[in-house]
Amino acid sequence: MLKAVQILGWSSGLTISQRLTKTRKSSTVSFISSSLNLSSVTSSSPRRIFSFKPTRMSSSLPGSDPVANSPTFVSVQSAGDVRKIKFCQWCGGPTKHEIPDGEEKLRAICTHCGKIAYQNPKMVVGCLIEHEGKVLLCKRNIQPSHGLWTLPAGYLEVGESAAQGAMRETWEEAGATVEVISPFAQLDIPLIGQTYVIFLAKLKNLHFAPGPESLECRLFALDEIPFDSLAFSSIYVTLNLYLEDLKKGKLKFHYGTINKRCVPIDISRM
Repeated sequence: MLKAVQILGWSSGLTISQRLTKTRKSSTVSFISSSLNLSSVTSSSPRRIFSFKPTRMSSSLPGSDPVANSPTFVSVQSAGDVRKIKFCQWCGGPTKHEIPDGEEKLRAICTHCGKIAYQNPKMVVGCLIEHEGKVLLCKRNIQPSHGLWTLPAGYLEVGESAAQGAMRETWEEAGATVEVISPFAQLDIPLIGQTYVIFLAKLKNLHFAPGPESLECRLFALDEIPFDSLAFSSIYVTLNLYLEDLKKGKLKFHYGTINKRCVPIDISRM
């Protein structure tokens, strides 16, 4: 079923308003901003609408440890559907769905051992790799967004730091060894339970090749970045923040929250 998604957010140093309308066959994106002039985007994703307003931060890269000047959180429904948890992950007993005493959210509670199943967000880590005025992108060989371009990124694993995970994902997806320079962006997406942490990085050598999860890896000149075929809105925002920083001559750390909500669509007009 087609659906529309609204995304709101904040980050450092500029204001972006982004509207993305998508169908099964195509989508269009336009940023409404005095400081950004972005081209349309088409993809095979479901229809969506989103906007992104960055939060102002007081520090800049490199070596910064920014603190937001104001709260940036917007209440959204949890990404997880707790009612899908039918059995206890510890003892296998059936669960009931109630709000525990002292809490505010519906939880899956085991009827045998009494343990509560908490659903926690996942962290996605990756690298924005610049080399001689170009950035390294990977064309995805897996779903979602098969055949679309992205920064090398993936889920952080237990036992590694965020930077280590970003370097591992870069090696797995692009066959590239990199040196992490500094964090560049953190983008929270509450509705789908993800937080993106993207690091600025540089290639240690020019050897890179697609891994099993990539169809192709390529260095793109900044004016050739395929904004019409990027895999995820988080990557779209990250790359545009990077280009905007370059125009201003100063790279900053960016923090933003992307809030999504489903809204009805009149499919009779499709």
